[in-house]
Amino acid sequence: MSSKQGGKLKPLKQPKADKKEYDEMDKANIQKKKDEEKALKELRAKASQKGSFGGTGLKKSGKK
Repeated sequence: MSSKQGGKLKPLKQPKADKKEYDEMDKANIQKKKDEEKALKELRAKASQKGSFGGTGLKKSGKK
């Protein structure tokens, strides 16, 4: 079928999601999760500064 409409079709707009109402427990859980992620990110940054853990790597045999 030939159509004079060229190019891609635009996707239909999705309706905006309603804002969720959070109670105190939900807010506390969300804040706790954010704090844990922040601490984990800091630990990763700290660990990357020190370099490799063992430092020795793979040992090679003396044979040639």
